[in-house]
Amino acid sequence: MDRLDRYAKSIAVLSGPGLVAVDGVDGSGKTTFALKLAAAVERAGRRCFVVHEDDFLAPRAARYSLGRDSPEGFFRDTYDLDSLVRNVLDPLGPDGDRRVRRRIFDHRRDAPVDGPVEEMPTDCVVIVEGMFLHRDQLVDRWDWSIFLDVPFAETARRMAERDGTSPDPDDPSMRRYVEGQRMYLETCMPRERASVLVDNT
Repeated sequence: MDRLDRYAKSIAVLSGPGLVAVDGVDGSGKTTFALKLAAAVERAGRRCFVVHEDDFLAPRAARYSLGRDSPEGFFRDTYDLDSLVRNVLDPLGPDGDRRVRRRIFDHRRDAPVDGPVEEMPTDCVVIVEGMFLHRDQLVDRWDWSIFLDVPFAETARRMAERDGTSPDPDDPSMRRYVEGQRMYLETCMPRERASVLVDNT
């Protein structure tokens, strides 16, 4: 049994609807890992859906309210957490109606999206993948969680291939992102808070 199937076995016994977080710094492989994990959960016998936190980005003006180079702004203001809670986490909570919207914002157009309302099955699992998911405002929401642990030297290399950014995490152009994520790692300790720590190098 590979590690994904082992994790899926643990997730499959959660009471439904189950909320699972796949967390990690930018470039750690969250999206790919979450989709593979969802397939493994389905093989284990549970309906599984994936929510991408990037579909809950804050508008550009809010993301850069502390300045375009601010690490604190990257950590604090990248996501519209209120919308994530209102549209996904509360509906899947103990008193929720399971009516979820998985997408509310298009960052390419910097505009809201009227995503469809989906009524999730009672026994489903919903995986939320994104950054900063073990922050204080969200950590108690997860029934199970993973932190993908990858060094910045490797994530910067991956991001350079994906986005054309600098492959050097210490390059000044990377300061907003790397230092903002270091702030998260130091203040929220996701490696300790996660149910499972995964070396995804």
